Amino acid sequence: MSKNIGLYFGTFNPIHVGHLIIANHMVENSDLDEIWMMVTPHNPFKKKNSLLDNYHRLEMVYLATKDYDKIKPSDFEFKLSQPNYTITTLIQLTEKYPDNKFSLIMGEDNLKSFHRWKNYEAILDDYQVYVYPRISEGVIETRFHNHPKIIRVEAPVVQISSTMIRSGIKEQKSIRPLISDAVWRYIDEMNFYKKL
Repeated sequence: MSKNIGLYFGTFNPIHVGHLIIANHMVENSDLDEIWMMVTPHNPFKKKNSLLDNYHRLEMVYLATKDYDKIKPSDFEFKLSQPNYTITTLIQLTEKYPDNKFSLIMGEDNLKSFHRWKNYEAILDDYQVYVYPRISEGVIETRFHNHPKIIRVEAPVVQISSTMIRSGIKEQKSIRPLISDAVWRYIDEMNFYKKL
């Protein structure tokens, strides 16, 4: 059966309740059938000491989403050559799952820089983009105002970041309400983020 799948990209380092609030809101308040949490692999050309190994981040996304029927973790980008671009992922997914319709999910902050993405015109030709509100600097290009492929979804504005959580753990602050219990236990058992 054909499904309309929203792709929510991120490093999820770590995944937090803000990500879940947005994903759940998008799938429950739009025509999307599922959300795939697309875990972005570590770019080998970039030094990012604070970025956990791909499979640890994937495991945390699995732990955070396992009780949500319509939200699924995805390691699809792990298999693509790096550096990778969103347009490549979209094309490869469409080829692999021709019965499904894929759409992009992004925050308003990303829409402000969308005109700088590789082949953004091709993305808008073939895919819908669902945008949720974010507080950020900058302006949205006029060409994206009232664009037929850009769908704005009134979602809660979430001001939680993975950076805030990593800093909190390093500073030995309690960040428990910001991540799911299963993710908290995994981070604690593995001693992640304590020495960043």
